[in-house]
Amino acid sequence: MHPAFSVIFLTTLIGVGQGLFLALFTGQSYSAAQFLPAQDSSLFYGLGSLIALVFLIGGLAASFFHLGHPERAWRAAAMWRTSWLSREVIILPLVMFFVFVYGVMHYMGWDMVIFTTSTGVDLNLSLLVGALGSVAVFLLFLSTGMIYAAIKFLQEWASPLTVINYLLLGTASGFTLATAYSSKVAPDLMKFYAVWAIIITVAGFIIRSAMLIRNARIKFKSSVQTAIGVRHNQIQQKSQGAMGGSYNTREYSHGKSLWFMKSIKWVSMVLVFLVPLVLLSSGMNSGSLQVLLAAFVVQYFGLLAERWLFFAQANHPQNIYYQVV
Repeated sequence: MHPAFSVIFLTTLIGVGQGLFLALFTGQSYSAAQFLPAQDSSLFYGLGSLIALVFLIGGLAASFFHLGHPERAWRAAAMWRTSWLSREVIILPLVMFFVFVYGVMHYMGWDMVIFTTSTGVDLNLSLLVGALGSVAVFLLFLSTGMIYAAIKFLQEWASPLTVINYLLLGTASGFTLATAYSSKVAPDLMKFYAVWAIIITVAGFIIRSAMLIRNARIKFKSSVQTAIGVRHNQIQQKSQGAMGGSYNTREYSHGKSLWFMKSIKWVSMVLVFLVPLVLLSSGMNSGSLQVLLAAFVVQYFGLLAERWLFFAQANHPQNIYYQVV
């Protein structure tokens, strides 16, 4: 497939926003259970929510560049009963709403205790909002991943690994950003976030590696024989059947060389996993904001390469008709 940069930025930016919000809620949950020290609610959670919301809005804005008629974008929600894309369109604003309310509650000091456990642990209203927002975040990860995993004829995508990959890489980038953010605003939580960022990044490496190995071993169901309905072992295509390029040749093929595809695969693996892990380990020990921020920036650029490869690797069956130029 031909990767659309608008969709690449959409999926990576909202992934960071989702992951950062999960990190904030996780930190507050641990603090409420008295496993971590409490933080300045208005500064840490309020400002952190604003940063997460900026990434979510940035992803939403990027998606409009992929539309031929942006004024009709609202119609994308009409098929929510059967379309994962429609569900994503509905759930994304819902996530943004919860992130906004969560941040405003902390920043304005509108939080309140709604229940106290027998052990003396206070459960605040913001925790309830955060829990609902976290459910919405996971549903958004599911919807985004299933947009591609549900397409059975694109065998590179049609796997549960696609959904897990979106979940882990988005969460990893969010926790990496939370590590850098906390090193400046809440140093007591920095190592907590760094350890989780490392764990999730390693898990993401395992899943992404499994995806690449699986895709390299795929036995495609479609062939020249099935395309024309002739069961013969020696059929050869001599031309693509057209004198020049067309929508089919532009939008369903990336047009890059085998060398480029192999290079971008290794570049993405190094930038998404190897370098951030080294920088996170170093930054966790030194507490350096610059090192931790570099880990996030490097990882995000790696995610752009990883997402480009994800889309480019999908081999649409219609390419059988255009494989010989």
